[in-house]
Amino acid sequence: MHVDSRELLERTAAHAAEFLAGLGSRPVAPGGSTAALREALGRSLPEEGMDDVRVVDELVRDTADGLLGSAGGRFFGWVIGGGVPAALAADWLTATWDQNAAMHACGPAVAVVEEVTGEWLKELLGLPGAASFAFTTGAQSAHVTALAAARHKLLADRGWDVERRGLAGSPAVRVLTSGHQHASIDRAVRLLGLGTDQLHAVGADAEGRIDLAALERELAAADGPVMVCLQAGEINTGSFDPFEEACALAAARGAWVHVDGAFGLWAAVSDRHRHLLSEAGGADSWTTDAHKWLNVPFDSGLVFVRHPSAHRAAMSTRASYLVHADDTAAEDGTAPARDQLDWNPEWSRRARAVPVYAAIRSLGRRGIAAVIDGCVDHAHRLVAEIGSLPGVEVLARPVINQGLVRFTAADGDHDARTDRVIGLVQRGGAAWFGGTTWNGVRAMRISVVNWRTDDQDVDRAVAAVRAVVG
Repeated sequence: MHVDSRELLERTAAHAAEFLAGLGSRPVAPGGSTAALREALGRSLPEEGMDDVRVVDELVRDTADGLLGSAGGRFFGWVIGGGVPAALAADWLTATWDQNAAMHACGPAVAVVEEVTGEWLKELLGLPGAASFAFTTGAQSAHVTALAAARHKLLADRGWDVERRGLAGSPAVRVLTSGHQHASIDRAVRLLGLGTDQLHAVGADAEGRIDLAALERELAAADGPVMVCLQAGEINTGSFDPFEEACALAAARGAWVHVDGAFGLWAAVSDRHRHLLSEAGGADSWTTDAHKWLNVPFDSGLVFVRHPSAHRAAMSTRASYLVHADDTAAEDGTAPARDQLDWNPEWSRRARAVPVYAAIRSLGRRGIAAVIDGCVDHAHRLVAEIGSLPGVEVLARPVINQGLVRFTAADGDHDARTDRVIGLVQRGGAAWFGGTTWNGVRAMRISVVNWRTDDQDVDRAVAAVRAVVG
């Protein structure tokens, strides 16, 4: 182990720079097999240590063929952004500083960064200024946090202290969705003990937006507490639920409205696309990912809650050995410091707000909007140009950054041909698209959120599909 780490850090920076420089030319798909990676990396447990520079050099060498080029501009599969330079650099600093961002006392600087960044995000995303917030690992953990706050308030309103008494004997909480919710909503319902038997799909239109008439009927029929889960960006079509009408229906019934905006909530930053979120601010909680359209390194989820008291009641914890911020008077009469563990389900945690802070300062509101608008334009081009190729059917044109196509077959087995084309394009390495099932048919899903994607990347991706379909 080196005491002087400068050589190691400079060597690591050189490896990182080489990787980034090669993103535009390297194949997007990993080249190595799982067996080969296990052979390269699966050594026996070392008894003695080795030189740190050699450790890093060999790690770079042995993982090279197993890295997906998702940080580059030709990855259009899952909704995965790339790290903008300032966020990437700030993430390196986050690891270097090694602050436990659980409490203000553990790292006052990163705690204040989180405070400031949370306020910026509410302004950027058009959310209520009084809402509470938390930084999580991603939308999954953010959903758990938001729905835990919902569980608290809905049951507390009925005289049930769920944090003290648990769920046994409590009123059952009904969870209404369009049926097109992300699977992370289902898992959040499981993790919170609500049970997937309480999940009910009310129905949706052709684009995946919740059926308002059906929602109204379900709300009227419910005789207990209800959560309504809406979407800002359906995972396949990118459609947005009718927030104004749905929120009004839910409010009249006393239901909690949660908005899954993992990528779509960022449309609020764009003048061109803000209308898609009209009245989404009327919900009770919202989640999104900064590692998607803000393009910060993994992992970085965000949750916002209209009811801070419910949020804190569901999450906060105390221990005698901790230095709690609200037990310490502010030095200058200003607002008391903020302990992050009061707002999220983690204790020890990375200072995730630091890369987000850096990304916002680097891009500014206009820069973030430009990334969003550019990605939407690229998505429209990809769907239009791939959709014009022979034997291609467009299933969903982009509402925002998502689109769907399928590949038709002479023998009528369109699903098999679609999966075959997707596999051939992936293995070709020039671009990467993923598959999905939409309304019972297989489709190729096109998703654009990377700040690096440019017209040349789109050209290469279309050419890659053309080479396969002829």
